[in-house]
Amino acid sequence: MTNGKFGRQIFLGLLVGFLSWTSFAETKSTTADVVLVHARIYTVNTQQPWAEALAIREGKILAVGTDREIARYRGVSTKVIDAKGRLVLPGFTDCHVHFLDASLAMQQVSLEDAKSISEIQQRVKAYAGAHPSDQWVLGRGWMYPLFPPNGLPDKKYLDEISPERPVYLESGDGHSWWANSKALQAAHITKDTPNPPGGTIVRDPSTGEPTGAIKEDAADAVIRRAIPEPSRETKLQALRGGIKLANQFGLTRVHVLGGVNAGRDDLHNVELYEELRRNGELTLRFYLAYRLDPPKVTDHQLQEIIEARDRYRDDWIAAGSVKFFMDGVIETHTAAMLAPYSDDPSVSGQLLWDPEEYERAVKEFDSRGIQIFTHAIGDRAIRVALDSYANAAKTNGTKDARHRIEHIEDASAADIPRFGRLGVIASMQPLHAYPDEDIFKAWLPSAGSERAQRAFAWQSIQASGGVLAFGSDWPIVTLNPWPGVQNAVTRENTEGEPKGGWIPSERISLADAIKGYTLNAAFAGHREKTEGSLEPGKLADLIVVSQNVFEVDPHELGKTKVALTMVGGQVVYKSDGF
Repeated sequence: MTNGKFGRQIFLGLLVGFLSWTSFAETKSTTADVVLVHARIYTVNTQQPWAEALAIREGKILAVGTDREIARYRGVSTKVIDAKGRLVLPGFTDCHVHFLDASLAMQQVSLEDAKSISEIQQRVKAYAGAHPSDQWVLGRGWMYPLFPPNGLPDKKYLDEISPERPVYLESGDGHSWWANSKALQAAHITKDTPNPPGGTIVRDPSTGEPTGAIKEDAADAVIRRAIPEPSRETKLQALRGGIKLANQFGLTRVHVLGGVNAGRDDLHNVELYEELRRNGELTLRFYLAYRLDPPKVTDHQLQEIIEARDRYRDDWIAAGSVKFFMDGVIETHTAAMLAPYSDDPSVSGQLLWDPEEYERAVKEFDSRGIQIFTHAIGDRAIRVALDSYANAAKTNGTKDARHRIEHIEDASAADIPRFGRLGVIASMQPLHAYPDEDIFKAWLPSAGSERAQRAFAWQSIQASGGVLAFGSDWPIVTLNPWPGVQNAVTRENTEGEPKGGWIPSERISLADAIKGYTLNAAFAGHREKTEGSLEPGKLADLIVVSQNVFEVDPHELGKTKVALTMVGGQVVYKSDGF
């Protein structure tokens, strides 16, 4: 009898202990590391569009709801962030950047917003004087309308201010370059130097001498090889600056579409990102594409791409995609068009890849599950890309590949609905359609009024079932996404011109613009199950912004500031006023 009673006591003690442990374990698993309260949370989740609080545990969202509902997740060690009524959004993804190259450009002379040749000369001269130890003077940002009648600069303007040191300046769109005589000499370019494949050394029609203007792939083939490669520490320091800037602008992931050459190609410098990660300095997520240049894909390149995909596949550094350049840009008549340019009927641009070789490569990558990004601006280049994607899907029987076309400045009317039908992502950059002098004095005259009606056709592509994924093309335009959001909604410049917007039928709603930088952007990188909206189970990547963008005048959207950026549940940027 005594033994039985003793046994029951032991059993009851064990039962109480088990239940206590279970309760403790359950409490521990539902206690948040961080809770964000008193917010206006736009989740981009159609099942729960709005909330006022959320809980985070181990870098992921634990729950989303009201302040009262989230209170149950608070424990003694839970950090509480009071949003004070501010708007909270998912962290933004920029779907098209050239990260290392752009980060390095932050250390060079900026020609953005320069209004005259003399202003460019002043900036270059001042920079050169402040950096006497630089072997080359490098910079970017000049625009075509500054150089009538053909939009291309001449070496003489740089020779006047820097006759003894090489100067090499990239255009605002990244498709043309400007060299002085010393730079041409360093690269051994003379009137007898042939044009490389896919590029043009612009020459004086009367003498045949190089003018200093370089188009497309000629920059890689003949000039950049002469420029000293930045040191490892220079690159690391540049990346630190780029990551800091991205976090400040509310970016939590970027899709990197290669560099301007192998020396500054991000995937070939991936060990730098790994070093930053080991040191706890990687506060931005990266999806790295392998840049492919014509004329063909080699076995070595294919192996490199497969190895990168298999090695880099986590939430911070991922690979497994390739980038093709199919054509150039409309302003310089290098974009491949189905019909001649309006202001020069003798040219219609050219494809940088042989269509059959490109189609063969697309089919090979598609069969291996490698995502394909194709730069295609002109309607002919866009059609070749769509045709090749369709052929690959039919031949390989692949589904949901989500291959992408980048830029899509002027698709034909027949091809716009094909994005939705084929499941091809329309990766576009809203600020490229900013109605400024470059659009009206260079882009429009080249494209012509009829093709201009389909320029940057965001609404048409979306309305026919296509998925819009947005980015900047940094350093081509600012890494700050909010001016892009504003232009997607208004298609007016900061002065409100043209009234009602340039091609207003292609404007989109604010909700769709935000989706282009969040959930659609995640979808474009095959990450919509873990990123892009604020809902339980997804990564705790979010931003708190300075104003409720749903309540302000659309013309004020570009003034939005980020007050706080969180990546994986960690605050990586906080403004002084937060």
